[in-house]
Amino acid sequence: CGTDSPLMLQNCFRKTDKMEENKATRKLRVCVATCNRADYSKLAPIMFGIKANPDEFELEVVVLGSHLIDDYGNTFRMIEQDDFDIGSKLHTIVRGEDEAAMVESVGLALVKLPDVLHRLRPDVLVVHGDRFDALALATAAALMNIRILHLEGGEVSGTIDDSIRHAISKLAHYHACCTRTAEQHLIAMCEDHTRILLAGCPSYDKLLAAHHRDDYMDIIRNWLGDNVKEHDYIVALQHPVTTDIKNSVKIYELMLDALISFNKRTLVLFPNIDAGSKEMVRVMRKKGVEQHPNFRAVKHVPFEQFIQLVCHAGAMIGNSSCGVREAGAFGTPVINLGSRQTGRETGENVLHVRDADTQNKIYHALDLQFGKRYPCSKIYGDGNAVPRIMKFLQAIDLDEPLQKTFCFPPVKEWDISQDIDHILETQSALAVDLGGTNLRVAIVSMRGKIVKKYTQANPKTYEARIELILKMCTEAVIDAVHLNCRILGVGVSTGGRVNPQEGVILHSTKLIQEWSSIDIRTPISDALHLPVWVDNDGNCAALAEKKFGHGKGVENFVTIITGTGIGGGIIQHNELIHGSTFCAAELGHIMVSLDGPECMCGSRGCIEAYASGMALQKEAKRLHDEELLEVEGMVDLKKAEFVSAIHLINAARLGNRKAEAVLRTAGMALGVGIVNILHMVNPSLVILSGVLAAHYQATVQQVIGQRALTSAQSIQVLTSDLEEPALLGAASMVLDYTTRRIY
Repeated sequence: CGTDSPLMLQNCFRKTDKMEENKATRKLRVCVATCNRADYSKLAPIMFGIKANPDEFELEVVVLGSHLIDDYGNTFRMIEQDDFDIGSKLHTIVRGEDEAAMVESVGLALVKLPDVLHRLRPDVLVVHGDRFDALALATAAALMNIRILHLEGGEVSGTIDDSIRHAISKLAHYHACCTRTAEQHLIAMCEDHTRILLAGCPSYDKLLAAHHRDDYMDIIRNWLGDNVKEHDYIVALQHPVTTDIKNSVKIYELMLDALISFNKRTLVLFPNIDAGSKEMVRVMRKKGVEQHPNFRAVKHVPFEQFIQLVCHAGAMIGNSSCGVREAGAFGTPVINLGSRQTGRETGENVLHVRDADTQNKIYHALDLQFGKRYPCSKIYGDGNAVPRIMKFLQAIDLDEPLQKTFCFPPVKEWDISQDIDHILETQSALAVDLGGTNLRVAIVSMRGKIVKKYTQANPKTYEARIELILKMCTEAVIDAVHLNCRILGVGVSTGGRVNPQEGVILHSTKLIQEWSSIDIRTPISDALHLPVWVDNDGNCAALAEKKFGHGKGVENFVTIITGTGIGGGIIQHNELIHGSTFCAAELGHIMVSLDGPECMCGSRGCIEAYASGMALQKEAKRLHDEELLEVEGMVDLKKAEFVSAIHLINAARLGNRKAEAVLRTAGMALGVGIVNILHMVNPSLVILSGVLAAHYQATVQQVIGQRALTSAQSIQVLTSDLEEPALLGAASMVLDYTTRRIY
């Protein structure tokens, strides 16, 4: 119940007992009202969930709006084909497809709905989205004292839909939203956070489970012809923007011109019934789209088949919410035109063309996007929305006062959200650290807490390594459910040179064999249906400091890892620097001597050749072979399996002058390299990370004071407080990734 108070716990148990007693006497009568093909795709999974629990619920289905219009496909038939009994069909659309017709349609619905709702007497009315039909439903139910569950409230799309959506949210008693941001918007709108469920989008339950069908090519050929190949066609779906009809019709015309010029097979769906759709259809017919050999114009595609068409398309174009929501789950490239979806959270698969004022601009966007594939995105759901909503409905207490209350001021604790069991579901990342010796996977929370960690020896071959990564990640995802963590994506930290844009490891370190030109993103994304980010371990250490460590709030800083090798990352103006060929911040290979010791990179005099763990181990072995390493108080090295850098450090600590000299030289080499960094990028902070950081800090600070320019001598050198910088950095790529791209 969210409290330790004995009295509160007693009241909670009484309330639970009362709810159980009520459930034993009667079922919850749920009315689901659907207005069009789009909202049915979100409502159908819930309807199936209700129907599958006949001991708990009674389902009533009301159909209205464009479902019942021939020009829009008579889509009520697909509801009947899904074996749902439609209790009421309400013809509520006043034809005209202009602003006045929309208003008259709302009025007509309000005239007809009272009789239906009075006859059905539902306990809860389920309403979806932001359509004018849904506003009529919510208004009628609220005035007739019927509890309302609103789906997909709190989202932002930048048009009149926002006003309608938020109005429905204010009328609704309960909310099932899709994203953390939408939840926060509802809380900011003073909605009671205990009546908000962060569920995810119900349609994701269906599409994540069903989009890998064996017969997808049959579906593609059925709608687009026999000669069409996978990823070689376009799905186009553009709706009018009712607050700017003239411009949205112009964009539609430019889109069709660009598609004709682009010369790819295209499936064009008719626009919805909003004001302006009639003008769009006129444009389509003026362009001869319905007769054009490259085009197939259709009024409706069943959702299960539409999933396949979007999943395997070379691109999707238009302004449908499907492009910015569902298409992200497949990694399908999307071109979003105009302002209808402004403000929507999107995956990196979406390229926005806000000001689509020329055919050439749209054509160029098609050229950039067509045929690409992106990581799967689960911004809007993880496939478990319906079970959450079923639990939410089951827990509704009909004895609670119907009058809703608002929370003033808004809840300040943005990350405190309760599901129906009053358990915090923690948004988390899956972090993978690919080291030379061990492969580590961890579940990392938004606050940087490692919830659970898995470690296994890193296999030597590519096949075995990939197999183990997928096995460990799959195990972690399963455990995350029991740990109540929602995994947002996967971050991978690895040694060597990485192309983070493509998720490809270009060249790895010599410690990790058979690991060059490896696409690590695709197999993980395909196996887990999660977005995947990949970067060099030095860059990950810098990202970890930026989010969780000394670099938090610092605009310009450098992180240097002192471990087996020497690496690091550079943050400039709050952004990680990768360089033109992704080898920026190879700090270990800054040369500090022309004739110094040989480095593993093939050069001489690199920082890594002096200050890395491997370099210190090499010097320790040399001193040991010359019988110059052991001093009084040290463990007998003859009994040791091998001589390591730790033996050198211990010898120096016990007063061995030779060992002290080696460490001093290593620290000075590192210090000189850092001075060069200070003079090149002028950071305000240097963070030393890794097992050797504490041994070098004082020497490095001393070298800066002696050798740096006066303007750089005051720059502070700190040692990292983070225990797992590689894992935390990998997680931060997921937790902090900016998903919106503007073109």
